[in-house]
Amino acid sequence: MLFRNKVSLYYKYAQKGTLKSLWKDVLESISGTDKDFTKEKLSKAILLLSIPMVLEMVMESVFAIADIFFVSKLGADAIATVGITESLLTIIYAIGMGLSMATTALVSRRIGEKKPYRASVAAVQAIIVGSLVSLLIGIPGLIFAKDLLRIMGANENIVHFNSSYTTILLGSNIIIMLLFIINAVFRSSGDAAVSMRVLFLANAANIILDPLFIFGLGPIPALGIKGAAIATTTGRGLAVVYQFYLLLKGNGRIKIYKKAIKLNAKVMYDLIKISLGGIGQSIIATLSWIGMVRIIAMFGSTALAGYTIAIRIIIFVLLPSWGLSNAAATLVGQNLGANKPERAEKAVWTTGYVNMLLLGLISVIFIMEPHFFIGLFIKNTEVILTGAKGLRIVSLGFIFYAMGMVMIQAFNGAGDTRTPTKINIVCFWLIEIPLAYYLAKFHEFNENGVYIAIIIAESIMTLIAIWLFRKGKWKTQKV
Repeated sequence: MLFRNKVSLYYKYAQKGTLKSLWKDVLESISGTDKDFTKEKLSKAILLLSIPMVLEMVMESVFAIADIFFVSKLGADAIATVGITESLLTIIYAIGMGLSMATTALVSRRIGEKKPYRASVAAVQAIIVGSLVSLLIGIPGLIFAKDLLRIMGANENIVHFNSSYTTILLGSNIIIMLLFIINAVFRSSGDAAVSMRVLFLANAANIILDPLFIFGLGPIPALGIKGAAIATTTGRGLAVVYQFYLLLKGNGRIKIYKKAIKLNAKVMYDLIKISLGGIGQSIIATLSWIGMVRIIAMFGSTALAGYTIAIRIIIFVLLPSWGLSNAAATLVGQNLGANKPERAEKAVWTTGYVNMLLLGLISVIFIMEPHFFIGLFIKNTEVILTGAKGLRIVSLGFIFYAMGMVMIQAFNGAGDTRTPTKINIVCFWLIEIPLAYYLAKFHEFNENGVYIAIIIAESIMTLIAIWLFRKGKWKTQKV
């Protein structure tokens, strides 16, 4: 009896100590840490990196929700303008994500090698490339905004009265590009908490400025949808200024050395070469999504509305998983730089299992109560029914896809962006789209055939990624 009481007391203290230690680690991850992720206990390294990265992804989603919330008060044309402009910005997001992947691979590798100056050089080249690309997009965007809206099918009311929104966002796309790239610099160096704080600043400014500039207050005139563009650009712009301040101040893991501020042809070439694969991944995924929309549109607006809502919910809940995947990418790059490929591999498997647990829990909720989540967005019974079916079917593949997305980011973190691009081409273009059309059109699955094709394609993607990852060629990738 006495022994049992002692064991029970010890367990309580151990549990209390574990919870206290966990809470301490959580606070450290959010406030920032100086831990060496190539030497720190792996489970703790994943925790310290993943929490701010997950929160960063949440901030990204809040940005989009806040914008559409305020703009929706201006009517259907304003909402349509935001939707069309977002589709035009897709190419900017794709390039920004591609450059971010390349930046992560180069900077994390140099940090792992304990070469801060070379990490600074890589960061500078990424900023230069992003800025030059932005100018190539921004100048035509400023001049041809109205023409682009017409090409995208906007009505004349949108073209004449709302084009200022498109003009401002396309013309200032350098801010979006730099926000992507510099956050990747911080994230890959191990300063994930800084990336999180940057997006928190951008969100806070946007949420405050949106209603002020859209609806006006006191001496501030009501600018309508133009105000939304100004608020968004200002919020992001303040965040970019903060990013440069931190980089030049140099109190974190990475700083910009004055002598590194110059063109470096070799590093720039490596950056562009790696980024092409990342850009390809984004474009392939975007075009496949358009293809799926076109297939499901065959079954009417109700099916399309259900699909749109279900996919939006799925993308939202996948964002934390992308945060975990980004943590895996950083750990892969840094540990390869430190010549610890086995530790890099272990980091990927561990992160993958954590992601499977996370998405597995979410999938159970969606499988049990999909109607509730679709009903949060719309009250139409038919749309709720078709959207709920889709949400339930796709959720069946979550636990499998959880490992796949970590594997894909692991390749990117190693600097091997070509392998994920090839996997995406096979799984999205050669399997998912043809299979979705075949099942939906010829097997009477209707729109459910599209959802079935999604989980089949993503499961195959995971299997291919695991097979190639186990082969280990990524461990020898030079960047």
